Amino acid sequence: MRQLRGWLVAVGMLVPVAAAAQGGQGGQGGQGGAPRLLTVDDLFALKEVGEPQISPDGRWVAYTVTTTDLKAEKSESRLWMAPLAGGEGGAVPLTVPGSSASAPRWSPDGRYVSFLAARKTGAPGDSEPKTQVWALDRRGGEARPLTHVPQGVEAYEWSPDGSKLVLVIRDTFPTWTSSKAARPWVITRLQFKRDEVGYLDTLRTHLYVFTPASNALTQITSGNYDDTEPAWRPDGKSIAFASNRSDNPDGNLDTNIWIVVADNADRGKTLRQVTTNPGPDGQPAWSPDGQWIAYVTVVEPDLIWYATDHLAVVPAQGGGGAPQVLTRTLDRNLARPRFSPDGKAIYFLVDDHGERDVARIELSGKNLSRPIAGELDVRSFALGPNGALAALIATPARPGEIFRLERGQVKQVTFTNDSVLAGLRLASVEKTRFPSRDGTQIEGFVYTPPGFARGTPPPAPALLRIHGGPVAQYTWAFNFEAQLLAARGYVVIHVNPRGSSGYGQDFCRAIWADWGNKDYDDVMAGVDDAVRRGYADPKRLGVGGWSYGGILTNYVITKTDRFAAAISGASEVLYAANYGHDHYQYEWERELGLPWKNRELWERLSPFNAVERIVTPTLLMGGDKDWNVPVQNVEQLYQALRRLGRATELVVYPGQSHRIRTPSYLKDRLERYLAWYDRYVKGTGGTVTGLER
Repeated sequence: MRQLRGWLVAVGMLVPVAAAAQGGQGGQGGQGGAPRLLTVDDLFALKEVGEPQISPDGRWVAYTVTTTDLKAEKSESRLWMAPLAGGEGGAVPLTVPGSSASAPRWSPDGRYVSFLAARKTGAPGDSEPKTQVWALDRRGGEARPLTHVPQGVEAYEWSPDGSKLVLVIRDTFPTWTSSKAARPWVITRLQFKRDEVGYLDTLRTHLYVFTPASNALTQITSGNYDDTEPAWRPDGKSIAFASNRSDNPDGNLDTNIWIVVADNADRGKTLRQVTTNPGPDGQPAWSPDGQWIAYVTVVEPDLIWYATDHLAVVPAQGGGGAPQVLTRTLDRNLARPRFSPDGKAIYFLVDDHGERDVARIELSGKNLSRPIAGELDVRSFALGPNGALAALIATPARPGEIFRLERGQVKQVTFTNDSVLAGLRLASVEKTRFPSRDGTQIEGFVYTPPGFARGTPPPAPALLRIHGGPVAQYTWAFNFEAQLLAARGYVVIHVNPRGSSGYGQDFCRAIWADWGNKDYDDVMAGVDDAVRRGYADPKRLGVGGWSYGGILTNYVITKTDRFAAAISGASEVLYAANYGHDHYQYEWERELGLPWKNRELWERLSPFNAVERIVTPTLLMGGDKDWNVPVQNVEQLYQALRRLGRATELVVYPGQSHRIRTPSYLKDRLERYLAWYDRYVKGTGGTVTGLER
């Protein structure tokens, strides 16, 4: 269903993306034949670029490239390095195939590129390798492990002088008495589940300082709290981090910024609390002079995920002044603050009207600008010396690649997917704006099939695909699913209904305890707009989505019979059944109240109670290990629809959580989308090729 607040993201001057002519590690392709339409198998040909990191000398950018192998049923991430200025032979791989690498970092002297990986180290008892910090000497040679932590390392950062690392390590239990039976889960916490983690125990993550020269490992925080997001002060003497150290961490969102001395000898009993805001504070970043900490804050925590994430700064010494929220008037979600090298400004990511931009604001809170903005989606960015900026940018026609900012323009640095894209005909994408039923202006995107011309009868079959969240937004990013459906001949309608991020807190919280009402009106207005403008055939419509997109789909098909087919993935339908079963107990209680005290609202909002109104043929899908939106929801809806004699089918993916990861299941899901829509929207009797029915 809804996702926990991760990072979100603004507008201003448009910055054109300069597509360079020369190729990179992918080379040039698509020569010798006419471009073709996108297929399901192209999902496994395209690569995912991530985590750009600029070298200390500003000459290179290290990053990850993730490939997915359908035959081997796995994904793998390798480290690459490319000259930030372009040229010099292009990008080169740093790690070999065979094991994944993540979290690339440069040692402060630029000699090493470090990363996290689970590889055999040759250490005793290393039959099941745990994730460790590895280092690769840029001058040559094999990578070597820096750490040998028995339970593994979850995150790390280099100290400014390169002599130490701060590690995030989870506690471990003593050895279990049985060698054959798994340890039983003993539950005492209020928050006792998390998707992709499982049952939660009392093991917590804490900070350790590791000295490679001596292999010394010193624990510097402790207690029944999770300590995360460590950031070294520029002088290397202390570390800022985020932690909820309240009496009941599972019962509130009160994460604050704390500081611990790097050579702390009391395991964190002596800490300095920097923020006291009752809402979540996190993502700390130091100013170059060590006097300020920038961080992300929520000043209205009672609104849970509907509240806006703001940028704030606080004096690092404490007692030197109150925190200052710099973006109250911006009213947009933001993330990942970073000080400029001169300490006079802070860069961050910001959501705004279907864009994700890089924004900049002065330490005084004045002169907000958007160095990178426009019809694009910035997934992450890195700052280097002398103001160098590398950003991971996606557009509707290109998955994320690394670009550099140069004299107000962004210029492409990596060309990972050029060889695949050169041979494809992609959909055209248009941003739309239209009024909802109550006059509220709503935005969205329309994907039209390659070669489609508006006004040339007849209009095309159309699919309303609804995003998850609900606190998320469709953006100018490359969307493989939409491109695939468009290649199949469908107009694809994406709407950012109320509840979406990118349009301000009031827009976001408009669906508070009122799901399937205003957001339903908004997505239907998007369909009406596409029909009115001659894109969509009103007699050939489909709808669907995953997570909250599936939830809103359930509302749609209980309220209208306009759609010939629906696909509801990982959705909810009978809300009281989820209390204590999914991982949203805190959020359920904040928004709807306790189910035994406010049951009328819980039942009124549940689409299950209107199931008899559903006549749309509905495909239901989910993962059997999903504890975000447990599969029992689609099972209940399936059972009801079968009992009512409606056209329906249930597909459950073994071993999958909320996010389907197994490559063959990703392929299967897309093929079933196409077959279901073809069968009921186009009326062509689509089937899933090569799969047992």
